[in-house]
Amino acid sequence: MASSRWFMPDFVLRVGGSVLASPINPQLITEYSNVLKRLVSEGFRILVVTGGGELARKLIEYARSMGMPVDSQDRIAIQASRVVAQLLAEALKPVASSEVPSRIGRLPRLFERFRVVVMGGLRPGMTTDTVAVLAALKLGFPLLIKATDRDGVYDKDPSIHPDASKIDSMDFDRLMDMFGRVRYKAGLKSIIDPKAARLIARHRIRTVVLNGFKPENVELAVKGRKVGTIIYG
Repeated sequence: MASSRWFMPDFVLRVGGSVLASPINPQLITEYSNVLKRLVSEGFRILVVTGGGELARKLIEYARSMGMPVDSQDRIAIQASRVVAQLLAEALKPVASSEVPSRIGRLPRLFERFRVVVMGGLRPGMTTDTVAVLAALKLGFPLLIKATDRDGVYDKDPSIHPDASKIDSMDFDRLMDMFGRVRYKAGLKSIIDPKAARLIARHRIRTVVLNGFKPENVELAVKGRKVGTIIYG
């Protein structure tokens, strides 16, 4: 059994677009809905923030080829993330709201009626990582889980360096060193985006980065089991 110190019944789950939407994976969306419904039955409240993944990146490419500015590219990518969010929200009914909110300020009212809310991007220049962190702060949820296409955070890019090693845990200073000083651009692909990393470090939000292709990892993480990379200080 996990210790009560680690048991956190309210959390934000940020599911990368590389997991659910590269390409869109109906089976995995169904598996996530089953895991999250089970957690709801145990008393959890969950905000899920989805990315747009391959769909968003392809749309950004089209927009860029048409000469559209960065803010237009972002608006288009946001719609992709919201399509993915709507798919998951519908799969999660009746425990989740079918409304995909477009404002963080809307979340407290939705959580008065539902145990799960799903959202995507909000506005140009703000990644879904940043949305997830700001929502956690607004709701007072103490845990952020980032479900990615890797087993956690590595000391270097494992797709380039075969000798890369997974980091089991790190403090907020190391998080800043690794991710907090990268420049943002539309379609940025990073384990944790720079602004989100800075907010996590500043507000000392406990964060777990894990393999999102195994939805059961989320259940392990919220119950204090060792999985992925834990970021804390």
